[in-house]
Amino acid sequence: MGNTHVFTPFTEQELLPKEEKLEIVKKGKQFSIGIPKETCLNERRTCITPDAVQVLVANGHQIIVESGAGDGSFFTDLQYSNSGAKITQDPRETFEQDLVLKINPPTVEEIELLKPNIYLVSALQINLRDKEYFKKLAEKKVNAIAFEFIADEYKQLSLVRLIGEIAGNISVLYAAELLALSNGLMLGGITGVRPTEVVVMGAGIVGEFATKAALGLGASVKVFDNSLSKLRRLHMMVDGRVPTSIIDPKELAKSLKRADVVIGALSKLSYVPIITEEMVIGMKKGSVIIDVTIDNGKMIETSELTDMENPYIIKHGVIHCGLPNLTSKMPRTTTKAISNFFLSYLLNYDEEGGFDNMLVHKNEMKQSLYMYKGRHTKKMICDRFDLTYHDINLLIF
Repeated sequence: MGNTHVFTPFTEQELLPKEEKLEIVKKGKQFSIGIPKETCLNERRTCITPDAVQVLVANGHQIIVESGAGDGSFFTDLQYSNSGAKITQDPRETFEQDLVLKINPPTVEEIELLKPNIYLVSALQINLRDKEYFKKLAEKKVNAIAFEFIADEYKQLSLVRLIGEIAGNISVLYAAELLALSNGLMLGGITGVRPTEVVVMGAGIVGEFATKAALGLGASVKVFDNSLSKLRRLHMMVDGRVPTSIIDPKELAKSLKRADVVIGALSKLSYVPIITEEMVIGMKKGSVIIDVTIDNGKMIETSELTDMENPYIIKHGVIHCGLPNLTSKMPRTTTKAISNFFLSYLLNYDEEGGFDNMLVHKNEMKQSLYMYKGRHTKKMICDRFDLTYHDINLLIF
């Protein structure tokens, strides 16, 4: 028996155990990052501060900053250069890097400068886009990520939240400035003087921070929203000091008649105006409307897009401010906040071995893209602009 030969088609060599091959996650220098100078809407914010550049360069990234990109938020070319960034006079150079970080979506001219397969990260401001924008981007075969869709592992829209916190605070501070201009009232409450009345439309992040800011100044605040759970959350956060209401036209019209300031902060896309022209006509002369979510839908019938040169218009004796980039009024603080976010975001990708690996492993990363290699991957955008929708999960395995 000891001599029995077991037949096998393998040679002895092939039967020896071999070392296992594992996927190697590349670390170290992953990509070059281009920071172009913003060109539209008097934009003064930027995505990265010199301090963040220093950390990214130390982690092996190459950063190319267009000259003057930080001017609006009071960061000089010298500060960027001392932090290790390369300063270029040619915008084309910043648009050719592996990753382009911008605040505003690229203009048609800027899209021309993009290279295929790069990653573009910017805001989308869907209300200000047209079909042409998406077609042009698609021709360039880029991967595009929108601030509005970037989520963390808890499915929270982390960047929207961050910018919303700042916008909520600024909306009240700027309203105070306009109120003093229009009828000399101080926003807030003073002993023996009736406090100014503020109506906040929306109990989301912007609404929450606007409410806290107005309360802090001593104003009397009322909050409207269609979501009971959001109203309840806000009510608990401010210890029940604020009356809240579901959006009921009668109740709303009554509150608007008495309001000195209205903050529009409803995050849902609204196709039908909630505050009608008739309601605005009924408001006090010299009162102020700040429409924070103007780039998301028409919530206030009379509000119009405005820019930093002419930040407000007057209709029916009411001041209307419709800045889509309201946080640009405090550019340095906003830039620092956005930069802190992107620093952790990019270093996180180093850990995972770059964007392409993240796309395979992380679902929230897939959700933040609205275009993958030139294909449209967000259903809401495709429905709105009549584009061909591709399910991202079928494009990336």
